Amino acid sequence: MPPPRTAEDLRRLLVRLDGRGYKAYKEIAGVYRFPHFTLFIDHVQGDPFAAPSRVRVRVPQSHAGFPPETYQTPSRAVGVENYLARRFAAIARATDRQRGTGSSGRIDIDAPGQEVLRRTAITLTAEWVEARFTVGLPARGRTILGHQAVELLLQDVPHVVRQALFYRAHDPGVVRRHAEVNEDADWLRAQLAHRGLVAFVADGAILPRRSGVDDRPLQEGIVVPFESPPSLRVSFHLPNGGPIEGMGIPQGVTLIVGGGYHGKSTLLRAIERGVYNHCPDDGREFVVTVPDAVKIRAEDGRAVACVNISPFIDNLPFGQSTRRFSTPNASGSTSQAANIMEALEVGTSLLLIDEDTSATNFMIRDHRMQELIAKEHEPITPFIDKVRQLYTELGVSTILVIGGSGDYFDVADTVIAMQAYRPWEATQRAKEIAAHYATGRHAEGGKHFGDITPRAPDPRSVDPSKGRREVRVKVHGTRVIQFGQETIDLNAVEQIVHPAQTRAIAAALVYARQRYMDGRRPLRHVLELVMRDVEAKGLDVLDPRLVGDLAAFRPHELAAALNRLRSLVMRPVESET
Repeated sequence: MPPPRTAEDLRRLLVRLDGRGYKAYKEIAGVYRFPHFTLFIDHVQGDPFAAPSRVRVRVPQSHAGFPPETYQTPSRAVGVENYLARRFAAIARATDRQRGTGSSGRIDIDAPGQEVLRRTAITLTAEWVEARFTVGLPARGRTILGHQAVELLLQDVPHVVRQALFYRAHDPGVVRRHAEVNEDADWLRAQLAHRGLVAFVADGAILPRRSGVDDRPLQEGIVVPFESPPSLRVSFHLPNGGPIEGMGIPQGVTLIVGGGYHGKSTLLRAIERGVYNHCPDDGREFVVTVPDAVKIRAEDGRAVACVNISPFIDNLPFGQSTRRFSTPNASGSTSQAANIMEALEVGTSLLLIDEDTSATNFMIRDHRMQELIAKEHEPITPFIDKVRQLYTELGVSTILVIGGSGDYFDVADTVIAMQAYRPWEATQRAKEIAAHYATGRHAEGGKHFGDITPRAPDPRSVDPSKGRREVRVKVHGTRVIQFGQETIDLNAVEQIVHPAQTRAIAAALVYARQRYMDGRRPLRHVLELVMRDVEAKGLDVLDPRLVGDLAAFRPHELAAALNRLRSLVMRPVESET
């Protein structure tokens, strides 16, 4: 490998390239030593309208100067990395100058949202801090603007690096807060199971968001800080933040009830996002949920591949079996049943369900309907008759938002009523109502929940190729993956929160297919092997190009993407049922 060149070498090369055709930019790929950092030009775009060039900057700690307490634990390092990525993005935006055609002159980094995730954009270690970002190399048409490229790479990039990646450019208190809040949130989540809880919502938390497309905390109008009912209040002592109190949601079956627009779904949404940490001042920093919680909803039209949905749907007309159920176009109830069974197959201790996004006939079958349509003519066993079995037999808790069916009072352990965004515990009152007003309905769930049948994916059905390309995968936002010739629709997978996660999931599908799918290995084992590699080797194991736009994901969302691949073929692994 040739020795690194200097910044002056890069300046002379760019001046020499001025006026030449754009493809001549390829000559600048390589490594360059600057006075206080190293610049890696890993990939040079072939056209001013193509994806921008990928570059990295690595600053040794002898110059970056971040103290050990900012990276001494993984939690602290991730918190600071996310802060640095936000700062880098803000400074780059302020530095941007249009220098020609297309994206010429732009500096971009994959900026985080409100959730704090391990990402490839910024890495902070005891040895160095590294940023991966893109630059649009300047051109007019397809002619190189060499002098403008000098300004971009030798003036603007060093300016952003100095302001974003050197500790002395930051308020030490702000850096420390990002480290400590993230560490405290991880610690708090780890305490839930020990305390018999599935979620915790801190007093003072701000749960409402600005809009459906703006996940920042609501600041205008009436904003009601969260306050726990006294009967559900629990306390912890955070490693850094000290004493904290809030509402602990116990294991079992919990209902969130109340009138429309009183905050039921807002609370559930915060709990759903509590599988991730949040940045300081988000309002949900200390809203935490067990890490394997899965949001479930109906999903009309999704494909289902060989899922055993018999615990919920059985006895179909003409003797059709639902133990190996497949369809290219599931109904609302069938899709919701499949979503639950797939979550159980991967492994979860908490299901999150909102009746607003559920199939009514899946959630409840009341006494009058039972009288009209006998059970032997109704294939669907409603969730109300399975929710307790999930907990007593499998240890799987459920939190449900319920606004229209008091029948669920009979199966609930805890009832939280929301009134003008303020919760109060209504468990005793709900039990009294249930005792006074009997529903008259008959339980239809049988004696046991039923079987969860593991499945093995057929690698031939997971084909990322298109045309002459062995791997052709593209991601559109958080909700669509173009996987070979197939389109994976993730609109109903609500716990994907950033496009970088979707990109990592797409890469992980290819990785899993190439490394671990053999047609016999159960899906859960495939996922465990992929996640083991990511944990041991980092997200770079999924893409050897050292890209800066990947973020950590959970096995549950990786499985959800695979399960929505319409070409997917699965084989039941009955021996492991």
